[in-house]
Amino acid sequence: MDDKIKIFMCEDDENLGSLLSEYLQTKDFYVDLFPDGDAGSKAFPNKKYDLCILDVMMPKKDGFSLAQDIRKIDHEVPIIFLTAKNMKEDVLEGFKVGADDYMTKPFNMQELLLRIEAIMRRITGKKSKEVPCYQIGKYVFDTHKQILAFGDTSTKLTTKESDLLVYLCINMNDILDREFAVNTIWKPHQDFYQFAARSMDVYITKLRKLLKADPRVEIMNVHGKGYKLIAPPVVD
Repeated sequence: MDDKIKIFMCEDDENLGSLLSEYLQTKDFYVDLFPDGDAGSKAFPNKKYDLCILDVMMPKKDGFSLAQDIRKIDHEVPIIFLTAKNMKEDVLEGFKVGADDYMTKPFNMQELLLRIEAIMRRITGKKSKEVPCYQIGKYVFDTHKQILAFGDTSTKLTTKESDLLVYLCINMNDILDREFAVNTIWKPHQDFYQFAARSMDVYITKLRKLLKADPRVEIMNVHGKGYKLIAPPVVD
């Protein structure tokens, strides 16, 4: 148990809570499930958790109030809200009380898993003392400084360009799922997903131009799935 990521979950829907808990446990997470905000508030101080998943509409104490209790104890633990609400005001309230992500029911459990993994990768990166660099053909990508270098030429990337290139590098020579990339990097509200997806296409075009000096490097469209960063293997 000590090596597993520990998830604190509060969900008053017994069936959904059990399904999510069992699914995440099959993915090798440790999960503590609580049926309402009051029970969760009393239990949270008793154990150190790596991530919280909170339903918003719960009896006795709602998810926003519970998140405020959690933040008094742990300022950094990531929080994902699950809710049937999709009003802009509710989304803003969620982020206002310290949410890292916000998913509207019904949702795909695999998408929840991908979002959890993205958050944990980000946290691991923050805690790492090493500055991660990727070799992309003849390019060197410094993710900490957000600089893409080719020989004596260096380009400072925007945050979005850098974030997108990081995920392409993580999945180098494999497919980066389009929906996952949009939701993870842009975190769009439901109504703005198509706008975010078009925005990502623009950034893909920018990255292609930045990488065109090495003909062995290519960002391919994989129809219906996403993108693939093709680059030669690194030779020591």
